Amino acid sequence: MRISGGAARGVTLDVPKGDAVRPATDGMRQAVFSSLGARVNGARFADLFAGSGAYGLEAFSRGAAGGVFVEQNTKASACIRRNIATVAKSAGRTEAELRLLTGDALGWRPAAGEERPDLVFVDPPYPIIEEIAARLFAGLAEALEGVADPLVVFELPGEIELAPAGWVCRRRLGKGVRQPTVAFFMRA
Repeated sequence: MRISGGAARGVTLDVPKGDAVRPATDGMRQAVFSSLGARVNGARFADLFAGSGAYGLEAFSRGAAGGVFVEQNTKASACIRRNIATVAKSAGRTEAELRLLTGDALGWRPAAGEERPDLVFVDPPYPIIEEIAARLFAGLAEALEGVADPLVVFELPGEIELAPAGWVCRRRLGKGVRQPTVAFFMRA
């Protein structure tokens, strides 16, 4: 798995062994970032259920100002830490622009004084999506309060349709039952 664009293009990402994470495919990330276009440059991001950190690191490589990764699995967090160092070095940027939190993504809120993100990448384990969606989006509404035009980029299987209160899906990439898709949610 590699960074597909930007200053760190081609950098290989470390992925935890086993089935602890299901990394976003290179092709899916390319489609997402093609859709996001110039919106990434200078943006702040949060990468929730970060896994290998691929979505956030791709954003960082493509010009995002920085952000936070939230991952509960300690093995995956260790991979993210290594990936942050590799991508920052390759991009000629400092690791200080990125922060890693090992904990539950559902409980994440920006720290006091921390700049709120413009972009939120969400890539949870597929089996829990329907169970956590309402709580996740309610938490995001709180976490993104005051952000003018936040965008939530949510990876989910094609058979799942989400209609969270206060949010609307503006676009969906991918197709097919049991295939990864990405939905772009904005405030309603």
